[in-house]
Parts: sequence; structure tokens; C-alpha cells
Amino acid sequence: MLNIETIPCLNDNYSYIIHDSETNLVGVIDPSEFKPIDTFLSKKYNKLDYIMNTHHHFDHVGGNVELKLKYKSKIVGSKIDQNKIPGIDVLVNDNDDFNFGAIKFKIIFVPGHTNGHISFYSNVKNVIFTGDVLFSLGCGRIFEGTYQDMFNSLNKIKKLPKETKIYFGHEYTKNNFNFCFKYEKKNKHLKSKLDWINQRLKEGLPTSPALLEEELKTNIFLRSENLDIKKDLKMKESSDELVFAKLRNLKDNF
Repeated sequence: MLNIETIPCLNDNYSYIIHDSETNLVGVIDPSEFKPIDTFLSKKYNKLDYIMNTHHHFDHVGGNVELKLKYKSKIVGSKIDQNKIPGIDVLVNDNDDFNFGAIKFKIIFVPGHTNGHISFYSNVKNVIFTGDVLFSLGCGRIFEGTYQDMFNSLNKIKKLPKETKIYFGHEYTKNNFNFCFKYEKKNKHLKSKLDWINQRLKEGLPTSPALLEEELKTNIFLRSENLDIKKDLKMKESSDELVFAKLRNLKDNF
């Protein structure tokens, strides 16, 4: 069994502590900072076997070194980021298997936000940790890669089973909703999410994880092939990739 605990960090980051109950292995995905992770671990597990990084940005690796020193953890990250992720021990490539106890994670290479960005995906547990590539109702900014990189990365995730749960790196959902709704006001699936988002945030609860099936219906960055969206953007004859690039540019200035 895979247990997942969401740990809020910094202003709006999420780190995830994972526990394989069969082998008692404990890991953390993208530890933004040491203290909240250490506080949780000290109370519940008092160990940390693996630190798993989706990419090298400081708000996802800020806790790496202190956690590694205290718990003697192994740090896992993309081979492309081997000179950027502090303390990295285990280098992984696209399509590699990373065995976390009894649970096998597939490494999915998803560049765009950064050149070495990866996601950790388990088809058995139907979960994916997407870092800053895919959020609920949004996607990451393009810092190091290209629009084509990000478009292709999102298409990889779109092809996963619809029951996949997406654990993302930031609580951006309300702002992402506002953007999606501005450019797709007729989307009935999108409209129905607002009350749920507001209630979660009011109660201080995360909007993570998101279900891929719902994201395909509501996340405008996964819907660039939609004819109504193309029409509203006056891009009826444009490729899906160009529509995506336009939406990403609009979001950058939103």
C-alpha cells in the first residue's frame, strides 16, 4: 500500500511524503524546505530513505541537503540535472524504473519548465507526481525548454489512464481556474469545480491531487485541440501546439 501525505511548504508549495507499508520505506517528493518535512517525519516515521526530485529549482530541492544529512537518505533525480540537484545520488533517465520498495515508479521525462524535468508515475497505484509541469487547471511556465517541449510533455501525461491522480507542486488552482474560465466560459465541467475549490481553500485543505479525467475536461492547457477554444482565440486553422503556445503566453501575463 502506498500512503501519501501532503506537506505544505513555503508560500504555496506542496511536498509529498510517501510510505510503502509493505516494506516500510519512506520517501519525500520535492522537499521545498527542511523544517516542515522533518517535523512530520519525526512524529510519524523517524526515517527517510529517499528524496525524489522532479527538477532542480530551489523551491523543490531546498530541503535536500539537511534532510540527507540527518536521515542518511538517497537523493533521486534526472541525469540531466546531476550538476544542479544538491546531494544527488541516483541518476535516472526517461522510461527508467525506480523501485521504491514494492512500488515501481516509471520515470517520465517531461521537459519544458526545465530541461531535465521528470515525473514519477505508478500505473499500479494510479498516481503521478508532476512537479511544475502540470497543475490542476494549469501548467508550468516555460523557463528552460520550448513551447514544443511543454506541449509534448503534457501530451505524454494526457495519454495516461484517466483514473490517474495528479500530485502537483503548487497551490495555484484558484488562479488557474480564473484563467481557464476567462477563455472557456461555456465549459460546464469547469463551472462546477469552483464551489469545490473555494471550499477546500476555505478549510485550509489542498486541491491536490487532481484526477486526470477531470483535468482533461477542465484544464485549458490540455484542451488546445478544442474547436470552441480555437474559435474564441481566432485560431480556427492553427495547430494544437500553436494554440497551446498562445494560451501559455496569455497566462504569463494574466
